[in-house]
Amino acid sequence: MSAAVPLSTPRSSLVRRRIGWTVAAVAALLVAVLLSLAVGARPVAPGHVLDALLHGGDGTYATDTAVVREMRLPRTLVGLMVGAGLALAGTALQGITRNPIADPGILGISHGAAVGVVLAIMLAGVESVTGYVWWAFGGAALASVAVYAIASRGRGGASPVKLALAGAAINALLVSLTTAVLTTQASVLDKFRFWQVGSLSASDTGLAGRIWPFLLVGAVLVLSVARGLDALALGEDVAKGLGRNVAAVRITGGLGATVLTGAGVAAAGPIAFVGLAVPHIARALVGGDHRWLLPMSALLGPVVLLAADTAGRVFFPPGEVPAGVMTALIGVPFLVALVRRKRVAAV
Repeated sequence: MSAAVPLSTPRSSLVRRRIGWTVAAVAALLVAVLLSLAVGARPVAPGHVLDALLHGGDGTYATDTAVVREMRLPRTLVGLMVGAGLALAGTALQGITRNPIADPGILGISHGAAVGVVLAIMLAGVESVTGYVWWAFGGAALASVAVYAIASRGRGGASPVKLALAGAAINALLVSLTTAVLTTQASVLDKFRFWQVGSLSASDTGLAGRIWPFLLVGAVLVLSVARGLDALALGEDVAKGLGRNVAAVRITGGLGATVLTGAGVAAAGPIAFVGLAVPHIARALVGGDHRWLLPMSALLGPVVLLAADTAGRVFFPPGEVPAGVMTALIGVPFLVALVRRKRVAAV
């Protein structure tokens, strides 16, 4: 008598699906990295790209090697870090606030970074992108602390609604301060506008080394509250009943999101779409379990950002469209299509 073949359980099917989408995301990331290194004003064959990375090239392809290693590799590395950071931050903030339209700007982080850059230009005369990092990160951190301090006062603590309202108030204040400076200081406006559009083109070999420690710390903080975010998705009372410290989850996750966004925005400017839409795309693929959702977002964020940056180099030659513009041009229609098909899962 033959042994009975065990039937596949719904849970095992879900795990296989998640593993399959994760493998596909890794493959897409590898393709995006290769295209980022190979495509541009001077196309480089994939074989020459690998040779330049692994062996440094030779005299025959010296120009291709210089293009890959000195120009495209730094911006690709920064794109990987910034894309993953913004996507992780957006996922964490949507979980913390239980708001499906939350993005890294919900806590005033992006505008806080902008104020930091304006002050860096106006007060310290900073002109390089690497010089913006500390100023932008400091501005982002102060803005997020102010938002949480305002929202945590009164009955109920820092509830999702109070966080959103406090974020909107601080954002309005920061935008007003930035506009006031820019409209009265023409020299600051000339320098600030290149950073404001969001771009990877100014990345250099030192920039990735300056931001990766911040991104690593932020990622560890966000990933550490994955189970807490799952519990919080069931409601604050349920999360407390499950033994979760809701305040600790929100503080830790919010701090991680602040670090990630502050460093990412400082390095590449305010990149649109990534922090808002990538979590929804990841959620549609692997579900709402943050132990899968956060890593998937970290994989898809760089894919979106690198694809946008690469497209910006080739769609409108001989010029180059900044990545921040391309993410909106490419991403918003895709997000609208997801919403119309009802494939964007609720937080």
